[in-house]
Amino acid sequence: MTNETLLIKNADLLCTMAMDAEKGPPANIAGQIGDHCGAEIKNGGLFAQNGVIETVGETKDLPSTADRVIDMTGHVVIPGMINTHHHMFQNLTRAVPAAQNAPLFGWLQTLYPIWCHLGPEHIYWSNALGMAELALTGCTTSSDHLYLYPNGARLDDSFAAASDIGMRFHGTRGSMSIGESKGGLPPDRLTEDEPSILEDCQRVIETYHNAKRHAMQRVALAPCSPFSVSMNLMRETAKMAREYKVGLHTHLAENVEDIDYSLASFGMRPGEYIDAVEWVGHDVWHAHCVQLDKDEIDLFARTGTGISHCPCSNMRLASGIAPVREMLDAGVKVGLGVDGSASNDSGHMLNEARQAMLLQRVMKTSDSLTARQSLAVATRGGAAVLGRDDIGQLTPGYAADIAAFNCRGIDFAGAAWDLLAGLLFCGSTKTSYTIINGKIIVDQGQLMTMDMPKLLENHHAMMTDLMQKARLA
Repeated sequence: MTNETLLIKNADLLCTMAMDAEKGPPANIAGQIGDHCGAEIKNGGLFAQNGVIETVGETKDLPSTADRVIDMTGHVVIPGMINTHHHMFQNLTRAVPAAQNAPLFGWLQTLYPIWCHLGPEHIYWSNALGMAELALTGCTTSSDHLYLYPNGARLDDSFAAASDIGMRFHGTRGSMSIGESKGGLPPDRLTEDEPSILEDCQRVIETYHNAKRHAMQRVALAPCSPFSVSMNLMRETAKMAREYKVGLHTHLAENVEDIDYSLASFGMRPGEYIDAVEWVGHDVWHAHCVQLDKDEIDLFARTGTGISHCPCSNMRLASGIAPVREMLDAGVKVGLGVDGSASNDSGHMLNEARQAMLLQRVMKTSDSLTARQSLAVATRGGAAVLGRDDIGQLTPGYAADIAAFNCRGIDFAGAAWDLLAGLLFCGSTKTSYTIINGKIIVDQGQLMTMDMPKLLENHHAMMTDLMQKARLA
């Protein structure tokens, strides 16, 4: 192991997002978000070694030198944000005309025929671009829900992109097994048989999952949704995940069509369904959950089940407003997700946190979700949802995953009253520095791990290929 050290100093403000020690282990209480963001240190900084934070405090109290020293004068520094739900392949199909104004089911049925033409290169370059976009907006850990595998595509393509970009990555092996001929939503040619799905789930876990603290790659199992897989696959997937001690993830209660399908197909609401297939617990997180009722929220709180809130996507598809305030008050673990880049159509993590704050205010009152609460959801809330106690805070023993924003540009002008709140109240900006595992991924606003013109060129070629094939189909 190399003995690489990193010193960050002179930040106008450094927010640790650390919980009070007497409240217990952060992963156990991170869903219960108060208006507490840990220490907010003026002229702050930190010292890290081998990707792990050793010291946090005022600059005068830190070591004076390191292998890499970054002067953060004029910057707000926060823990790297954590994206708990995404479909990165979808950034190849942003703003498709026929899908622009459709609700969830119609939107999917429009895009499925295009996605049939995806292959390994499409997955790699879309994931590379998606992770670059996230890193440039302050995200240091991302999950991705890849649930279709046509033409030889594999989850391995996503892991390769994560490794090349330098993103801390939770790859979820998604699946669809119930096609149109069996009453499901996707076309049959995008589905797989269930024994093959389970076989590949085992392969992916054994190949990529790293359970060690500060791991860069982890795996979760993720049947796509109740309307695209069987109840048996849900149960068998849960059984395998628990044998291997990996996470479980799926979509749930996204809109009223979702509720109607569940009632018509299973005679159960979503909460009853996930209870029946053993998809509740600290190792499970569900995306969206817009339409949960009070009993279902209580179920999530009681069992430690997590939620990935995706405000921009839920607005884009007119799915509704998730009752995040009620979820947090009940003690549910809540993180943020940008969701698919064909339903957002962006991967701007800081903007997602801003929208989460604003949307709860539209739904309820002007103090329903504060800027600090939303940032807590975006950082330590996401860590709790992904079952991690080593990211989401700037505190000794945690990973050196850091986002730094220039607070002296036009976006922040006039916000010196409260720089931390200004991150959300002012115009959404991009990072000056994004650091993952102690390595600088974004340096002075520029992606360092991949040539951006080449990335954009290859991504455009993949999009063009899909456009041509979709028109011929």
